[in-house]
Amino acid sequence: MIQASDMTPAELAALLAFHAEAGVEWLVEDDPVDRIAAFQAEKTARQVARPAADTSSGQVPARVAPSRSAAPSERQPARAQPAQGSTLPAIPDENAIAEARFAAESARSLAELKTAIEGFASCNLKTSARSTITAEGAGTAGIMVIGPMPNADDDREGQAFTGRAGLLLDRMLAAIGQSRETVTITTIIPWRPPGDRMPSGPETAICRPFIERQIALAEPRLVLVLGNFAARFFFGETGTIHALRGKWREIGAGGHSVQALATLHPQELLAAPASKALAWMDLLAFSERLTGESG
Repeated sequence: MIQASDMTPAELAALLAFHAEAGVEWLVEDDPVDRIAAFQAEKTARQVARPAADTSSGQVPARVAPSRSAAPSERQPARAQPAQGSTLPAIPDENAIAEARFAAESARSLAELKTAIEGFASCNLKTSARSTITAEGAGTAGIMVIGPMPNADDDREGQAFTGRAGLLLDRMLAAIGQSRETVTITTIIPWRPPGDRMPSGPETAICRPFIERQIALAEPRLVLVLGNFAARFFFGETGTIHALRGKWREIGAGGHSVQALATLHPQELLAAPASKALAWMDLLAFSERLTGESG
């Protein structure tokens, strides 16, 4: 592997530009770093330094840590205390799923559902997210576009598919004669996961009633599913988007069945522009089915 020290400034600049264009936001170290061990070492160093500092200033430490010979019953485990005024995140469980299902089924419109999701407090993803993303758009064309989860741009703007990925989605819609004003756009997960990580199984299960209710209330004629996570979520398969794309499948939500087609997510197309040809084929198939439905 070529090291950075072996590259010229011009080569480094070109490499960084390539990564930025591909959507890379974070770089990793050349060698793996055990962050947990490093944190523990820093914690131990602080504990050792604190008594020494107190002794040098003439102060007697208020409490001395038990020696190694102390009985197990005398050792008090350290307990992390939440900051004043903060609340611990809710733990996903069956009760939280039941609460989500009740909140979703109680909504009689997308507006009511948006209010219900914004007021829902039993999913820990909400505690770290800035915005709640739900269905937007008039949907006059009978199309629903569904992505996986909000990213940093979406969370900041309070809208699904913003930034460079959003601009590419706009061009994809325009290619089939549609726009954000004529379709309904939403995400499976209403809240951005910390660090853009993948949602866990319990977190996904909590959010399922919300997306299914959005589909039932919007009543689209066709659904365009974007990306690996969304395709696996709706189709119940484990293949990659390259295996799941381009095939019409029927998905159901709250008694409403609709034909769905999966294609690559705009962010995936930004990272691998060569895949745009595949996405274009999917869009042509989607447009053809839409024309047939309209006829």
